[in-house]
Amino acid sequence: MDEEQLDRMRRGMDEEQLDRMRRGMDEEQLDSIMRLPKVELHLHHEGAAPPGFIRGLAKEKSVNLSGVFKADGSYAFRDFVHFLSVYEAATSVLKTPGDYARLTKAVLEESAANDVIYSETFLSPDFCGGGDVGAWREYLHAIREAAIETERDTGIILRGIVTCIRHFGPDQAKATALCAAETAGDWIVGFGIAGDESRGKPRDFAYSFDLAREAGLRLTAHAGEWSGAGSVREALDDLKVERIGHGVHAINDLALVDRLVENQITLEICPGSNVALNVYPNLAAHPIEKLRQRGVKVTVSTDDPPFFHTTMRDEYLNLARSFGWDETVFAEINDNAARAAFCDEDTRSRVLKRLERP
Repeated sequence: MDEEQLDRMRRGMDEEQLDRMRRGMDEEQLDSIMRLPKVELHLHHEGAAPPGFIRGLAKEKSVNLSGVFKADGSYAFRDFVHFLSVYEAATSVLKTPGDYARLTKAVLEESAANDVIYSETFLSPDFCGGGDVGAWREYLHAIREAAIETERDTGIILRGIVTCIRHFGPDQAKATALCAAETAGDWIVGFGIAGDESRGKPRDFAYSFDLAREAGLRLTAHAGEWSGAGSVREALDDLKVERIGHGVHAINDLALVDRLVENQITLEICPGSNVALNVYPNLAAHPIEKLRQRGVKVTVSTDDPPFFHTTMRDEYLNLARSFGWDETVFAEINDNAARAAFCDEDTRSRVLKRLERP
């Protein structure tokens, strides 16, 4: 039975039949799925910091992070807006290029332990040097050197996407875009926007995206996580992006879904994050499978994994259990991600080669 036949079979299943298919996966199959080589496109650098790393750094620097952690040592937040403030408080202990070098190694070692072979990380000069180009270059050098060293040790490949912060406003985004443009190349490969979707409109940031595009950077934007399908359409129209971070509410506008398919727009979907933040009440209610069935190029990432108590292995395990995804589906997901990655073609070829199944 080929992949197309399998997809038709899944689409024709009722919930009871699909549940039997899920239960039919034994532990050996699930373990094999969790250990597949993986490509991750949506990872916030500071948001991937292990809590123990941040607590240790705070202790070294005598920084008071009361309210940032729960009693069990994990990050504490109530909702998305509070999450953003906790995120920025935790980030405040990262004060030097050396701190970011250490962070990079900690993040990549965790990703490699989850069988990630290629990752793109969101970096903001707002946190790395205060938006100053000269300071940003120093931070970037430290991050890149740590990434190269970790690649030698573990094989994981990292590339950077400079990200402006939406709730910092359009003027600050212009400074961030200038940092991105000045350091665009084979390692800084993209530009995007993250932060509070309720603040401003995508068109307010069009200048920054135009500047990044002219520098040769490829473009993505967080949209459709909180602000509905219309925000995805606005990001496509006003920012001319080729990938969308999250984008899950596109499912509520089937004409938009058709546009995503027609224009080959890839979605960087983070299921565990969406459930943890109550975008959806549980994984069974998540639209990732519906989007995939309609032909959208979906990928899987962790977003801010320690905040949301997830890893890439966890994401794969939970998707296999919830939707009956087998290794064939995950091969499709990783192929989507590798082909949508912003890296150069030589790097893409190496990644695709490592994804090949025996």
